[in-house]
Parts: sequence; structure tokens; C-alpha cells
Amino acid sequence: MRLRKITLFMIKKGTRIATLLVALCLLSFLLISYSPIDPVQAYVGADMMRVGPEQREKIAEHWGINKPPVEQFLRWAGAVFRGDLGTSMIYRRPVIEVIKERFLGSLALMGAAWLFSGMIGFILGITAAMKQGTWVDRAIKWYCLTLASTPTFWVGLLLLIIFAVWLGWFPVGLGVPIGILAQDVTLGSYIKHLILPAFTLSILGVANVALHTRQKLLEVLSSDYVLFARARGEQGFLLLWRHGLRNIALPAITLQFTSFSELFGGAVLAEQVFSYPGLGQTTVQAGLRGDVPLLLGIVIFSALFVFTGNLMADLIYQIIDPRIRQGGAV
Repeated sequence: MRLRKITLFMIKKGTRIATLLVALCLLSFLLISYSPIDPVQAYVGADMMRVGPEQREKIAEHWGINKPPVEQFLRWAGAVFRGDLGTSMIYRRPVIEVIKERFLGSLALMGAAWLFSGMIGFILGITAAMKQGTWVDRAIKWYCLTLASTPTFWVGLLLLIIFAVWLGWFPVGLGVPIGILAQDVTLGSYIKHLILPAFTLSILGVANVALHTRQKLLEVLSSDYVLFARARGEQGFLLLWRHGLRNIALPAITLQFTSFSELFGGAVLAEQVFSYPGLGQTTVQAGLRGDVPLLLGIVIFSALFVFTGNLMADLIYQIIDPRIRQGGAV
């Protein structure tokens, strides 16, 4: 019975992601097709004046962009079903190789930001709830509400000006030092270039987890069984450990996994500000230069990335929360 429920659950999720991918690809393709960007001009770049009409036609024919939009989309979709995402017009390499290489650069950035934002947000939420009504609670709420309405690029520019330009503690940008061979770059150099963009994403991701954890813990602390525990003399960290932590940990973890979309969107802006060579910066370049195969490949990958986070959140609920396991709902 349990295996059957899990199978139905996975089939339902698979159908949803398949439908979502088709809709996203179709919408993205339509937006690119009707955008004012000329793919041939973006492909040629600075040599546009040297390229004649016949060469333009040959370039368009080579990339298949001289066909009607419907035919282009069907041709691309057929290649995707065969496992071929096409060739990037910017990098002149298979799209899947470009995404793999650039995502590895973004993985450290998003992973560090995701981990630290969850931990810091959880701690701040607990602290605010335990200090409800005090200046500590008001300061944490002000901090979270301010961050929730602050653009990522503005925070990144502010940190860049203060810590890189004025103080000189960190490099201004890029993922590695300029003028050093790849094999000579040390782990410390990678980490030094990673700190500012990761810190930017971390402090912005704190708000949702902190506010949600605070509200959830306040509900737990006002419940009957906690009031009974207080009457028995339990208070402080012991009360939190015995009666509050289990009830607030699962929602916080789930919220953190469902924040993959915000994490990916924030990485796009942060990488652009810090010139960090990751998938976010590649997304901007593909959009500005009309690289249709690469942009559609990133759309597919980002959708799968966000879907993986939501799926992991659902599975965690299935594994940890006994009420769902015993209730028969998947």
C-alpha cells in the first residue's frame, strides 16, 4: 500500500513537471521570437559591418533561424526529446556542456548562501519569538522586513562599495584572480572571491525563514501543552528543546527547500553585480545576445532545479512527519 502511494505520488509530480516544462519552453520561445534582438547580429558581434546579406542568410540557415517560429520550435523540441539541447550560439559548444560547467561555478555560491541563510534565519526566528515584545524582537523584525523589500543588486552594490572598494578586504569581482593560470589558483582564492556574493544571497534569504519560524514558535509557545509545561517549571532553552524545536524545524526546512526559485533568481543578479562566472551570468548573456538554444536549455534546467527543491520538501514531510505517513495522504 505504501509503495503504491509513493508510485502515484511520483507519477503525479512527473506529470506536473512535464506540463510545466512544455508551457515554459513554449512561452520562452515565443518571447524570444518576438523580441527586438537579432540573433544573427548578436552572433556576429563587432564584425557585423563585414558580413554581407548572403553571409547573413547562410548564418541564419545554419542555425535554422530563417524558418517560421513554429517550425523552429518543433525542430528544437524534437532534438530535446532525443537528448540534444542544441549548440550555444555564443560559446559554440553544446548547451548541456555550457550549463554543466557554469552550474558548477554557481553551485558553491548557491549552496553556501542556502546553508547560511537557513541557519541564520532559523536562529533569528527563535531568538525573536523567545524575546517577544523586547527590543531584540523589534530589531530582528525590522531587519527581516527591510531585507524582504530590498533588491539583490542594490545590496550587492552596497557590499561591493564598502568591503571591496573602500576597505579593500575582498576582490571587486570575478571568480578567480586576474592573470593567474587555472592550475595555480588556490582554494583560498576561490573562497575569497566567493564570500561577498554568497553573503549577499545569505542576508537576503534570511527574512522568510526568520519571520516564518518566529510566527510558528509563537503559536507553539501559546499552546496548551506548553502552558502546562511552564506550570511545571520548564522555561528557557529546556522548554524550547522539549516542546518547540520539533514543531518549528520541519516547516523551516520545508520553506528553505521551496526557496530554490528565489535562490536561483537572486544568483542571477548577484553574479551579474560581482561578475561571478556562473549560470546566472550566462542566463543574462544568453538573453541579451539572443542565444535561443542556450536560453531554452537554461529554462529547462532552472525549472528542474526548482522542482527538485519542492520535491525534496515534500519527501521530507513524508519521511519526518508521522501525521502524513499515518493519515493516508501523500
